[in-house]
Amino acid sequence: MKTRLTELLGCRYPIIQTAMGWVADARLVAATGEAGGFGFLAGAVMTLEEIEQGIVDIKTRTDAPFGVNFHMYVPHAAGIIDLCIDHQVRAVSYSRSPSAKLVEKLKGAGIVCIPTVGAYRHALKAVELGADALVVQGGEGGGHTGSVATTILLGQLRDKVAVPYAAAGGFRDGAGLVAAMALGADGIAMGTRFLLTEESPVPAQTKAVYLETPPEKIVVSTRLDGLPQRMIANAYLARLIDATSLGLLLRALKNGFQFTRMTGGSLWGMLRSAWAMYRSGDLSLGQTMMAANAPMMIQEAMVKGQPDDGILPSGQVAGLIDDLPAVDQLLAMIMRDAEGTLARMRAVSEAAGDKE
Repeated sequence: MKTRLTELLGCRYPIIQTAMGWVADARLVAATGEAGGFGFLAGAVMTLEEIEQGIVDIKTRTDAPFGVNFHMYVPHAAGIIDLCIDHQVRAVSYSRSPSAKLVEKLKGAGIVCIPTVGAYRHALKAVELGADALVVQGGEGGGHTGSVATTILLGQLRDKVAVPYAAAGGFRDGAGLVAAMALGADGIAMGTRFLLTEESPVPAQTKAVYLETPPEKIVVSTRLDGLPQRMIANAYLARLIDATSLGLLLRALKNGFQFTRMTGGSLWGMLRSAWAMYRSGDLSLGQTMMAANAPMMIQEAMVKGQPDDGILPSGQVAGLIDDLPAVDQLLAMIMRDAEGTLARMRAVSEAAGDKE
């Protein structure tokens, strides 16, 4: 299946595996590429050394193209960009792009810039700053998410941006792929569906919670960092909801310091990043100070295997997933399903034509 997205990224299928923190490791990214999709390494929760090692590990596993995800605001963003250029990764993804200069540097090195956006105005701004493509995530998506449903967001963007874009939020199968393309997208991006695969490093006890959760239990909360995030409603989230504002702030500062040390940063670097995010105008000062809160809470479930003691980011689509296939099986199923969906649509069209 060729689309503008596959031509740009060099993959066989218009399916992107998103860069979930603690989840999108070298093994998952390589498996996605080998199966025909396009994977992103979760560099946002890694040190420079870990990112470089991840890139090397992926290249030892596959010749397929892949990308790296990171935050433009982190103190070592320039170092990450240099790594991506040195290793000639195919693409980078990011959620905010305050520096057109950094985007220009990446594009000058032939690296595709494909930020994730959750609002119409953010999509237009990202393209203005030089994005080659977009991942457009509707409110059904996991983690940080917007308030507009995927179908509505795609309707807003249709014929409004010249670059190709993948639809994210609510996708798991071939019927969804065909539906997204019918609404103007050039492919789909999935996080939760890839989290629930054999190659995903998430512990079995955490995956089991995802498989058992119905869609209505996958809710949006602002208690982690003041921004809307979609996650599974569990005991830990309930404790956050009951916590005082002071308790949340102290927890966030503690987690922020821990996350900064873990990723090789410094207190001064963290404060500078927070100030830069605040100056961009999208976040309040309190929200910027709490920005590192979520990764540390997520780590408890995604790395340590304690789903009741951490946050479980999830798209609502988890409520429709009941299996853990290998990545190559998953992509093969999606493409077969897409072909079947298109065949049914053609049959309906032909039947209508016969009646005329």
